[in-house]
Amino acid sequence: MTKSKPNLLIRLFWDLHLKIYIWSSGRIGHTIRNLPVLILTTKGKKTGLPRSKALMYLPYGNDFVVIASNLGQAQHPAWWVNLQAEPEATVQVRDEYQAVRAREADGEERERLWNAIAEKNPDYDQYRAWTSRRIPVVVLERI
Repeated sequence: MTKSKPNLLIRLFWDLHLKIYIWSSGRIGHTIRNLPVLILTTKGKKTGLPRSKALMYLPYGNDFVVIASNLGQAQHPAWWVNLQAEPEATVQVRDEYQAVRAREADGEERERLWNAIAEKNPDYDQYRAWTSRRIPVVVLERI
């Protein structure tokens, strides 16, 4: 099986997961593979329309850490491209909403956060092995 086939199945899973999470106000699907899940809503870079994505995250004080792995693909995920253009966004955790501002972690902070999230879910190390790009570690700071 090639890398693209499992990625298609994973993408279909996450699309369905997003709908169920929103429908249930996070009662269903709040935790997957040892990590909690949030819904990130960004402003589309090209369209300006709201774009929502379910993402596993690592709690970081009052903030959230997400990884722009895009399942190990060569290009960044659209949500990260959107955040680079407009860093303010909204997260939904269960039935609570919070305004956030995104920033990319760097240096020692990046390595510490990467290791913490990969320890809970080793898929991230696999995604890193599948791509030559530097996968961004993104901190979503509450506003």
